[in-house]
Amino acid sequence: MKSSSPKPRPSPRPQAGEILIKTAYAGVNRPDIMQRQGHYPMPDGVTPIMGLELSGTVAALGEGVSGFALGDPVCALTDGGAYAQYCAVKAA
Repeated sequence: MKSSSPKPRPSPRPQAGEILIKTAYAGVNRPDIMQRQGHYPMPDGVTPIMGLELSGTVAALGEGVSGFALGDPVCALTDGGAYAQYCAVKAA
């Protein structure tokens, strides 16, 4: 995987059944390292932004989401995007 410098991107918008997390912390695990080395391809159709684990606070709710409120502390596993300032994940 080619290394690149950070670039501004629009914040993701949570779709139905998703929450938007304002990232406070992101984990670095073995798959992250393997992706960086080019040995573990990211799934098709996901953001090119790396990162699989994050924690932070709920910044927005997608349609139909209940059980969460803005500002709730949360953690999540995702298919990608945990290294960004905001990451949309399935509320489940």
